[in-house]
Amino acid sequence: MKAAKLDAIDRRILDELQRDARISNVQLAARVGLSASPCLARVRRLEQEGFLKAYVALVPPEALGLSITVFIQVSLEMQHKAALSRFETRVAEFPEVMECYLMTGDSDYLLRVVVPDMEALQTFIMQDLTEIPGVRNIRSSFALRQISYKTALPMES
Repeated sequence: MKAAKLDAIDRRILDELQRDARISNVQLAARVGLSASPCLARVRRLEQEGFLKAYVALVPPEALGLSITVFIQVSLEMQHKAALSRFETRVAEFPEVMECYLMTGDSDYLLRVVVPDMEALQTFIMQDLTEIPGVRNIRSSFALRQISYKTALPMES
């Protein structure tokens, strides 16, 4: 998948869908300057080519009582392929882990975790994270307040 395949109309379609995935095809077509049928064909092509991965609803964590966001840096004992794969497979199973990145620098992974309270965080760290074979070090930082949160990628023409 290469961004070079996208023309200006494709980018406008993606931009509009990132803002509101529930927009009707007729409304989308009007906003991007197409008739409905060619617009729908472009959306389907963008889906097939992997430019549109999913349509989701964004639920505020607080609405579900998930008031604590924690960034956890994890270092492994060894960074060989099997250890990395084992860690990644296990972390993907935990619903608390919203994002996980393989990193350069001081730690091997950075996780964004949401939990309802400190007890849930302690349980997650002590019963889940530390039980993954090969975990050497865990460091946590708490988000005091979310300043910016975006889901839409920038669309450059």
